[in-house]
Amino acid sequence: METLTLPDVTLSTAELRRYQRHLTLPEVGVAGQKKLKASSVLLIGAGGLGSPLALYLAAAGVGRLGIVDFDVVDETNLQRQVLHGTKDVGRPKLASARDRLLDLNPYITLDLHETLLTSENALDLIADYDVVADGTDNFPTRYLVNDASVLTGTPNAYASIFQFEGQVSVFGTPDGPCYRCLYPEPPPPGLVPSCAEGGVLGILPGLVGTLQATEVIKLLLGIGEPLLGRLLLIDALSATFRTLKVRKNPDCPVCGTHPTVTELIDYQAFCGIPTQGNGTAPHGESVPGEMTVRELKARRDRNDAPFILDVRKPFEAEIAQLGADQLIPVEALAERLDEIQADRTREIVVHCRSGVRSARAVQMMRDAGFTRAVNLKGGILAWSEEIDPTVPTY
Repeated sequence: METLTLPDVTLSTAELRRYQRHLTLPEVGVAGQKKLKASSVLLIGAGGLGSPLALYLAAAGVGRLGIVDFDVVDETNLQRQVLHGTKDVGRPKLASARDRLLDLNPYITLDLHETLLTSENALDLIADYDVVADGTDNFPTRYLVNDASVLTGTPNAYASIFQFEGQVSVFGTPDGPCYRCLYPEPPPPGLVPSCAEGGVLGILPGLVGTLQATEVIKLLLGIGEPLLGRLLLIDALSATFRTLKVRKNPDCPVCGTHPTVTELIDYQAFCGIPTQGNGTAPHGESVPGEMTVRELKARRDRNDAPFILDVRKPFEAEIAQLGADQLIPVEALAERLDEIQADRTREIVVHCRSGVRSARAVQMMRDAGFTRAVNLKGGILAWSEEIDPTVPTY
């Protein structure tokens, strides 16, 4: 078969046909397409952002794609995670991604890492690739990817999404800022709701993830002006794009002049999130200040139900309910504590969708004198899974 050759990379006749629209671009051409084939990118997550990332990088001919993910496809993913289909519900996302991407482009190599990204494996994983693309939805992993990116010298094509808004930038280059230069400290736990709790427009990860993929391609080819030292802000509702300058912080503990973070740390603890051994009990057991859904069900069955406070938003209560006695959104709770229809000495079980917002509400209530307020561990999700599967999850 006819091939064109660089020192280590060849393009077959079939590949030359496939990438024809690239080859006619002066900024890409045959040399650039070979460069893409010789390149490698590690994608953190195969979800909302990971879907357009993986699809477009595979279609573009990036030779080796690594994907880190340990989740399975859920029906609620399909509104935005276009890498997966209805037939994939219940399958590992990596299995679904493999089938779709190799069907899209059989000329690429896939490395499937079915694992959590942790402080123990992040350096080894990220160092093996030319670029890392952070498509995660939680702060501990964002700081972990950032620090591993800086420590290994691997550029980080970063993006995040929430409701109708997104952000895109490039961090971790030698002369540019890192994520910690922009956000030195994580927000308090529970202050920023997850996409599951706050919602996300299904189209948004496609828009933002495609921009993220564009930054990856620009980095690999060395063309254009990557978002180095710039943060692109996207508002889908107003169809506006703004760019903010992000300066490298000389005092940054990771990429600054005198770094103090020279190895990976415990990022759950850094973000103030309890882990097993420092606040969360294993095997579905409760801890002080917490009640399991099975315990609540038993209390109800013997007509000994506590007062139940729902701290979700009203529209969430329209989707699924546990029969709460009162609803006050956690965002308004501090100003409405006097409205709680239960004595401060009465046992109150507080619930939300997953247990994150309700845990924050319980702390707020205890500080205000509600000494017997407890968090319903796992919230609506746990109730639906363990007690009543007819209760919808979202």
